[in-house]
Amino acid sequence: MTDMEINYDKLVEQSLKHVVIEALKIAAEDGLPGEHHYYITFKTNHPAARVSSMLLDQYPDDMTIVLQHQFANLMIGSTYFEVDLSFSGIPHTLRIPYDAITYFADPHAKFALSFNVAESISTINEDTTKTLENKPTPAPVISLEEYRKKHA
Repeated sequence: MTDMEINYDKLVEQSLKHVVIEALKIAAEDGLPGEHHYYITFKTNHPAARVSSMLLDQYPDDMTIVLQHQFANLMIGSTYFEVDLSFSGIPHTLRIPYDAITYFADPHAKFALSFNVAESISTINEDTTKTLENKPTPAPVISLEEYRKKHA
């Protein structure tokens, strides 16, 4: 037997990220039904994020996007999603890694998730290559009682 421990916080976070991915797949394949819309906050300085320099200047750490009526080319990858959005009338393609997402909500469904993303992003070398330091942090305990009461 090894000294390896099971990181349940990480397993739960991965499962909840899968909920976000599945919700994005629904929007990509069928569009958003009714009044559903997504608020997604992500770390713009994540090494795998692709954000224009104009947006990065305005949002050097994080930004929140809304997927509702005016988005296009929503593409779901295995580690990221891409979407075309307009900011001040200028179209931009954003590539957002799932690991960079710190908040996801569908206000219509009264559903929201927060994620722990390492706060420390540092420059490795002068080529502006960046790395993300993974520091495990405890995840919040989720009580199932609230869900049982709502759906009982």
